[in-house]
Amino acid sequence: MLVLARFALIVTSDSVYNGIKKDEITPIVEKMLKEYNQELVFKTIIKNNKEDLINALNNSLNISDIILVTGGTGISPKDISIDVVKSIAQKELPGFGEIHRMKSFNDVGYRVVLSRASAFIINKNLVAVSPGNPSAVKISLEILISIANHAVEQLSGKPHDK
Repeated sequence: MLVLARFALIVTSDSVYNGIKKDEITPIVEKMLKEYNQELVFKTIIKNNKEDLINALNNSLNISDIILVTGGTGISPKDISIDVVKSIAQKELPGFGEIHRMKSFNDVGYRVVLSRASAFIINKNLVAVSPGNPSAVKISLEILISIANHAVEQLSGKPHDK
């Protein structure tokens, strides 16, 4: 049985922030978390810049267990989310990105190698950085929801099950 994990969502997108493009991510996240009895305690849309991302992370760290950052995982100069999160993380969880790319291959083919999706530990939070398209966000949430219970227990200091 899944425990109720407290999720935060940080959507990084200049075009969504400026109202040029519709936010497709938040409704997907809200729906999936509700289906799996998980709680969304924080959500925000920010521009693609270091200062806004650091502020959003600081605002969500103490009130959530798992933070999903969407956007900024590619190789363009504006794709900085991975770099910002990695710079303040204590640990990296490369398995998240490996599984994410594996599950994404059928949709995007070899372009998947251009994704830097990954997950990190900041304080006692699991922070995943996902590509900002709807199908990638769904994959990210499938992974995060499936590991939420174990991750929250481990990050709170509970011993491993034998």
